[in-house]
Amino acid sequence: MFRIPIAERPQWQKRAEEFGFEFHTMHGEKYWDESAYYQFTLEQIEKGIEAPTEDIHQMCLAVVDKVIKDDELMRRFCLPEAQWDFIRQSWLNGDPSLYSRLDFAYSGKGDAKLYENNADTPTSVYETGFWQWLWLQDNVDAGVLLPHSDQFNCLQEKLVNRFKEIKYLTPDRVLHFSCCKDTPEDRGTVQYLEDCANEAEIETDFVYIDDIGRDAEGSFTDTKDQVISSMFKLYPWEFMFQEAFSSQLGKNNIRWLEPPWKSLLSNKALLPMLWKMFPNHPNLLPAFFEDELHLATGIDSLVKKPIFSREGSNISFVGKDTHIEASSGPYGEEGFIYQATYMLPKFGNNYTLIGSWLVDDQAAGISIREDSNPITQDMSRYLPHVIV
Repeated sequence: MFRIPIAERPQWQKRAEEFGFEFHTMHGEKYWDESAYYQFTLEQIEKGIEAPTEDIHQMCLAVVDKVIKDDELMRRFCLPEAQWDFIRQSWLNGDPSLYSRLDFAYSGKGDAKLYENNADTPTSVYETGFWQWLWLQDNVDAGVLLPHSDQFNCLQEKLVNRFKEIKYLTPDRVLHFSCCKDTPEDRGTVQYLEDCANEAEIETDFVYIDDIGRDAEGSFTDTKDQVISSMFKLYPWEFMFQEAFSSQLGKNNIRWLEPPWKSLLSNKALLPMLWKMFPNHPNLLPAFFEDELHLATGIDSLVKKPIFSREGSNISFVGKDTHIEASSGPYGEEGFIYQATYMLPKFGNNYTLIGSWLVDDQAAGISIREDSNPITQDMSRYLPHVIV
């Protein structure tokens, strides 16, 4: 695995605007970075990332199956008790999932180590499924990259095929897409997924989360007073459960993407549960609930993570690595878990995180984020990759 400098494509920013990639630069800072790329061998992808991704995903599903049957374990995940039946029923009904992203520390050598599971609202799907593939094609066509250069990236194809399956499972429903207002990255992500759904010949519509209403019967409605019967929402379940409308969840005949049972996988309580059920697995890091820290014997450095943390918020270090500056954010009141410290590999001045995507239980591609800080956050740069 190498980080290799490369010349940027001429006027790529203009092309990005034409393709709707309006968040390539955010707050005056570069988000998409094509001044370098990461190079892998096929073996590193297949054995180092792809196989562990599918293995860990099945382990995560086993955790869900165990947790929903046990009230005490459900309590560990800090989700409102009033929503437990809603969550459980979605699992027992086999409500389909669309996609997930597992985040790994991996240097190309040894075992990839799982940091977390972004199972509910993973972003950077457009950059992964479409934009980095276009970067590869452009550079191969220009003779900058070798003709046989490849990429671990079948994400867009798998998303379209998964939407076709979902259409078959839930026919004759308009699929509403939704995100919050004033979030360009989220809006771009949702637009891309809506395009994939349209390619699968699903009828779609869009409504901002902020504009969803309710009719006299308690059904959720859009701004045209259409009843919502199927929805992809780029809005976390733990936020949904705190909204005033949460009492109506489960009382409407809505097919949700992602389904409510995903609230157990996007939750950091998943990490100590994985370690309990699959101790010493080569791709897992030791992880512990706050009241079980006495089990962390012999571990001299831990990462403290809020149970609901997203985009690297409110992460801090306990033990020998307390010199690393903690990240800020709105999380923590719900409690914390502790995970053994395993630093991201460093290429030059860049700490590098690999996101491994899944669609319908199958590995589908990778995304790469890098930062000068060991905590990957929302503004960490996105770089493309190749397989040679």
